[in-house]
Amino acid sequence: MITMLRNAMLAAAAIAALAAPLAARAEETPVRNIVLVHGAFADASGWRGVHDILTARGYHVSEVQNPLTSLAEDVAATRRVLDRQDGPAVLVGHSWGGSVITEAGIHPAVRALVYVAALAPDAGETTAQQYAGFTTPPEFVIETGADGFGFVPRDQFRAAFAADLPEADAAFLAASQVPINMSVFATPLQHAAWRDRPSRAVFGTADKAFDQRMLHAMAERIGAQVTELPGASHALFISQAEAVADVIEEAARQASAAEETAEAR
Repeated sequence: MITMLRNAMLAAAAIAALAAPLAARAEETPVRNIVLVHGAFADASGWRGVHDILTARGYHVSEVQNPLTSLAEDVAATRRVLDRQDGPAVLVGHSWGGSVITEAGIHPAVRALVYVAALAPDAGETTAQQYAGFTTPPEFVIETGADGFGFVPRDQFRAAFAADLPEADAAFLAASQVPINMSVFATPLQHAAWRDRPSRAVFGTADKAFDQRMLHAMAERIGAQVTELPGASHALFISQAEAVADVIEEAARQASAAEETAEAR
């Protein structure tokens, strides 16, 4: 037992030693707050891997728990978290969370946006309009109940949402999924933060929630710097947490450089 404890302490010390230079680097940059917004059929706990990686690098990371009941309520939840930041932030959205950050991203704290396999409507558009002209892969099916809330069927969840996760992890996500009020997709946005904030997009080549052409078209329209992850599913924020964290950190660095240039003028 003593040996096990000593080994655990040594491992913890090694991790701390490796993280310290990264943390110091983040502390020196003006943009060190990261706000993560989940999408439909998931909750904020899916960001745990990204959270831990960025926290170890010295960033202050916060997650939004979207109610998924309306665009207005999800945006309000995001703004509440942004209001609590102690300085400028990078705002990150996954899937439906992309529509949320597009609307909420006009918050004065936001310096950059990161779209993680995410939707990106324009002001005056609905989220549903983003699908026009594209074909959603057959694996992705939504069952809508009498109350208007949608679920992904359990027996199709892994293929549709999380094909690159272990079967047990995908099964848990399917069992714990958060339904979304399907009416949100018909709600027009009032603002498009990507018109004023630099944006990045990251998505997987094996995403079965969106047509690949649609992912590229949305990213191109908003002028996003694109990172494609080979073989990654729609759940890349879980399965490819480090790669997603790297994209977010690049957005923070770029925003910090812009912030420092502005301060120097």
